[in-house]
Amino acid sequence: MLARLVYLDQCLTWRGQVNRKDLIERFGISSPQAAIDFREYLERVAEPKPGYDTVRKCYVANCEHVGLPFPHDTGSPDELIAGAAGDDFSRLPSPVRQCPPFIMRQLYQAIEQQLKIEFDYVSMSSGLRQNQWIAPAHFASDGERLHVRAWSFHHQEWRDYLPIRVLPESSFITEPIDEALPRDTDWEDLIEIRLRPLSGLSEAQKAAVRLEYGFTEDVLSFQVRKSLEFYFERRWGLNRPGARLERC
Repeated sequence: MLARLVYLDQCLTWRGQVNRKDLIERFGISSPQAAIDFREYLERVAEPKPGYDTVRKCYVANCEHVGLPFPHDTGSPDELIAGAAGDDFSRLPSPVRQCPPFIMRQLYQAIEQQLKIEFDYVSMSSGLRQNQWIAPAHFASDGERLHVRAWSFHHQEWRDYLPIRVLPESSFITEPIDEALPRDTDWEDLIEIRLRPLSGLSEAQKAAVRLEYGFTEDVLSFQVRKSLEFYFERRWGLNRPGARLERC
């Protein structure tokens, strides 16, 4: 039942309304069970409680809606709105970044067993197919793609590799790592990234940016690994035309 109560709260938080049909269609429950869930929700929800609109035949959130008195994920507003809005909602497609399970297993097991592994890799900088030995150590995500952090015996440095660019016909031969690897200081070191509205914006624009990005202080502050700094700047669109934020 808890999941259904949370769903009711998400609908009232983001859409401002919910009815019994929403609950029935989402969870495949009966109408009597949905009625029980609504009664339970109305008993638990904090004041001001949602009211029933007899014309629209749904519960409507008060403008000062607080919700359930325990922490939970309020979810993504676009998912809830899209489900109810039909043709009134449109969303651009996101690229589906592939991550082959077979290759992931080879890399994961090499990390777990502390082995080096041989594979063929397509370089996007040179366009060439390169045979390499690497010692994979960690996985990381830039929010869109999964990377493996590894020591490259060919380049003699720590690098990020994309599993999708590992060719499946690679040998995947593994061997023990017979030498001490250098410290990956870029992975180990955490840096603070502080963001503020772009200096060239007007005060009204800066206020709008602070509201959009949820500023609670003068700056937004994040701690990230040094090795992920490049991906952070790219994902947040810093130093690009149309940027609204800059580092400080």
